[in-house]
Amino acid sequence: MGLRVYNSLTGRKEDFVPRNGNKVAMYVCGPTVYDLSHIGHARSAVAFDVVYRYLKYREYKVTYTRNYTDIDDKIIKRAAEEGMPPAELAERYVKAFDEDMEALGVLAPDHRPKATETIGKIIEVTQTLIGRGYAYVVDGDVYYSVRKARGYGRLSGKNIDELESGARIEVDERKSDPLDFALWKASKPGEPWWESPWGKGRPGWHIECSAMCMEWLGETIDIHGGGKDLIFPHHENEIAQSESATGKAPYVKYWLHNGFVNIEKEKMSKSLGNIMNIRDALRDHTSEALRLFLLSSHYRSPIDYSEDSLKDAEAALERFYKTLQRIEDECHEAMTVEYCIRCNPDRFTSIIEAMDDDFNTAQVIGIVFREVNSANRILDENRAQGKAEFLDLSFIISLFKEAGSFLGIFNKRPADYFKEREKKGLSVIARDETGIKEEIELLVRQREEARKGKNFRLADEIRAKLLEKGIILEDTAKGTVWSVKRN
Repeated sequence: MGLRVYNSLTGRKEDFVPRNGNKVAMYVCGPTVYDLSHIGHARSAVAFDVVYRYLKYREYKVTYTRNYTDIDDKIIKRAAEEGMPPAELAERYVKAFDEDMEALGVLAPDHRPKATETIGKIIEVTQTLIGRGYAYVVDGDVYYSVRKARGYGRLSGKNIDELESGARIEVDERKSDPLDFALWKASKPGEPWWESPWGKGRPGWHIECSAMCMEWLGETIDIHGGGKDLIFPHHENEIAQSESATGKAPYVKYWLHNGFVNIEKEKMSKSLGNIMNIRDALRDHTSEALRLFLLSSHYRSPIDYSEDSLKDAEAALERFYKTLQRIEDECHEAMTVEYCIRCNPDRFTSIIEAMDDDFNTAQVIGIVFREVNSANRILDENRAQGKAEFLDLSFIISLFKEAGSFLGIFNKRPADYFKEREKKGLSVIARDETGIKEEIELLVRQREEARKGKNFRLADEIRAKLLEKGIILEDTAKGTVWSVKRN
């Protein structure tokens, strides 16, 4: 059937047909860099990283742009509180965001423009809107006339006659209409400014994205992404000003929006004091577990972040990498055979169908773990029958690699994953007193000796004793391995 995506503009799934053959222009709203990035930023970045990866996997030629808003009221306020120039504060958090994205395995977009580097284009677009009669100047400020926009409200489903001035709409008696929004703001004492035809000032938030999108991708694009919280007013205003400036519609062919993140079943917000920064989450958990958690729900659905959710993701990854380690140990031939999964798709078809259905990563992850079950069953049968059948295991490994290429998970060597777990202190042993590990390994050796001597009663007693300590034993072809039981 081919790729289908849910378009927020039409409220339905549509066949994905780029405007220009197999070339895709994709823009995603990035962070306003005045603080460390939180789980909401991670959700959006990882969701659209998968979109980017999968489009390239499907051999589309993608040009991906994600911006930084590095001049804004919040940045100016925070910089004043910390006694530093706004540009210095913004650069600190641009660097922190990039570090967080690298930690999460998010690929760098092709272009990462900053608003402050796009002032010339912002002024150009604003001048065009004034010249076309869509914007007006008041005391050095420039406002867009919302009621002049054709079809305003079609993305958000809002009726322009029912909209009222509110918390998210700037109230200013100088405006012709309360709904009008600022394209350019006259400078105030102590604020950063740039020269413009209307005097010293700085850009408004909404115009920044339109200008950066036009600068790097053109006047019309295929995909525009962001969180659902940006639909109104930000994306609604973006459509209005972009189409008014260029005279071209639609500005965006497919609007994609990711769902909200709740913290312990409450909406994440500064007022509730429950903002979870990416760095805080990664302090106690592996980056892959956080990414797996974010992808285990469909990108449009809301997700509930909790410590238990991360523990579940960590346990699932532990199981995956233990299985991969087991294949390496018990049937190494399976790791060395190249299985052409695209030449003989077999069970892999269901993964492609899931991704083609609006990037259903949750379904793909479910399929991957069904294959984990299959791998362990094959290994058990091999052990019981004294054989080393590996062809189906080779297929499963290829399936893991292919799915991992666009999910951005399941790509590590087992040893590297377990090493990262140890660094995060994800083993009870890593937190226990010196000597506990040695005690466990001594008991494991005693059990192995008991089994060799066919003293199975003693072997079972040792297993039970270790289980009471929260230690699970697994007998493999290369001996007994132990792990810490998850709570």
